[in-house]
Amino acid sequence: TQQRPAVRGHVLALVTVLVWAVTFVSTKVLLVDFAPIEILFYRFLIGFLVLWACRPRHVKLGGWREEALVAAAGLTGGSLYFLTENMALQITLASNVALLLATAPILTVLLSRLWLGRSERIGRPLAAGSVLALAGVALVVFNGSFILKIQPAGDLLTLAAALTWALYNICLKKLDGRHSTLEITRKVFFYGVVTLLPVFAFTPLRFDTALFRNPVVAGNLLFLGLVASLLCFAVWNTAVKHLGTVKTSNYIYLVPLVALISSAIVLNERITPVALGGAALILSGVYIAENGRRIRGLKPIHR
Repeated sequence: TQQRPAVRGHVLALVTVLVWAVTFVSTKVLLVDFAPIEILFYRFLIGFLVLWACRPRHVKLGGWREEALVAAAGLTGGSLYFLTENMALQITLASNVALLLATAPILTVLLSRLWLGRSERIGRPLAAGSVLALAGVALVVFNGSFILKIQPAGDLLTLAAALTWALYNICLKKLDGRHSTLEITRKVFFYGVVTLLPVFAFTPLRFDTALFRNPVVAGNLLFLGLVASLLCFAVWNTAVKHLGTVKTSNYIYLVPLVALISSAIVLNERITPVALGGAALILSGVYIAENGRRIRGLKPIHR
């Protein structure tokens, strides 16, 4: 019985990364008619409106400190994360972005230890598994074609994106147990939309009703807004409650692996032996990080 919440957390985190890893297909379809910032805005707006329609009442938090914490979650996990990621993709190589974004779990470990103290236990298995999984991510990202071109501005923006996602998980953990998952998710979407609005002062938001009547456009927007945003953010927030920030973040390592498989199925891209080796490293690293206590010879740092 005690293990059920943990098992539920693992399942929810896995389902979330599986969905997030294949959203690039819908995004790629929408990029024909929309700018990246517009796709992001409509994603969060759809999620917020649906949650508000399900429960159209004001979500009252426990004072300005909690409100500020939720606003920080909306800024870091919503607008700031996606803005820095999209800006980085326009400057540096996609492989650089994919690899550097995989540092988010490691940054989450460091920030958790700094701000959450001993509530988030960090041991040698977690450290070893993280390094192993990150090495696997590198092999999967390059997929046999080792092209790494240093672009300081783009690479720094990508690291900033990874840092904002780590901060988002910290905010969630600090809000743990105070409000329902859907209430927090709705607030996160609200602040995600609000913090995006200043960007449209420089890049005007287009609203073409003819585009929204297109079944392909409408279907992909609804998928991104309802499934990849509303459902997945709520599910991810629940996983953080069950597992904590560190264990949940380790599932981010699986995103490049699932993206590799989905691209091979949907886009007929080739998977090389190097990428398969990387996949094995990712799975091994995640397993060690999650089950290190059961593996003989690996003892936690803090007792």
